[in-house]
Amino acid sequence: MSITSFKTPHVSHKQTAKEWVVVDAEALVLGRLASEVAKIIRGKNKPTYSPHVDNGDYVIVINAEKVRLTGKKMTDREYVSHTGYPGGQRFKTPADLMRSNPARIIEMAVKGMLPKNRIGRRLFTHLFVYSGSEHPHAAQSPKTIEIKTK
Repeated sequence: MSITSFKTPHVSHKQTAKEWVVVDAEALVLGRLASEVAKIIRGKNKPTYSPHVDNGDYVIVINAEKVRLTGKKMTDREYVSHTGYPGGQRFKTPADLMRSNPARIIEMAVKGMLPKNRIGRRLFTHLFVYSGSEHPHAAQSPKTIEIKTK
């Protein structure tokens, strides 16, 4: 038997086959959904995963307004932002964000699970979140993935 048959394949970003995936967020817990989406975007679900190569898929999340948070996180958790001006610190609860922009909650959760470097910033552009059940990416013929609840 040849030694070359045991080599681990190294795949560059030009050789990867990127796919489009649709995930329905209805009745899913936010953190569990975000961790699975981050894995798909990063490419950790593929056997050719390499930490320095962008070989993940594009992910479309629909029904963002129907995602749920466990416990009292909807009212007790606070998201902090700053305007850049003195005294410009702002606080919002998930309930406030759900009223104004429900997609933003999923975007922030997934962004927090991606690497904090240039490849993480690039991977974040592969996420598309929509509050309704419709999305404009039908031309890419995405396949639907079921996220397991347990």
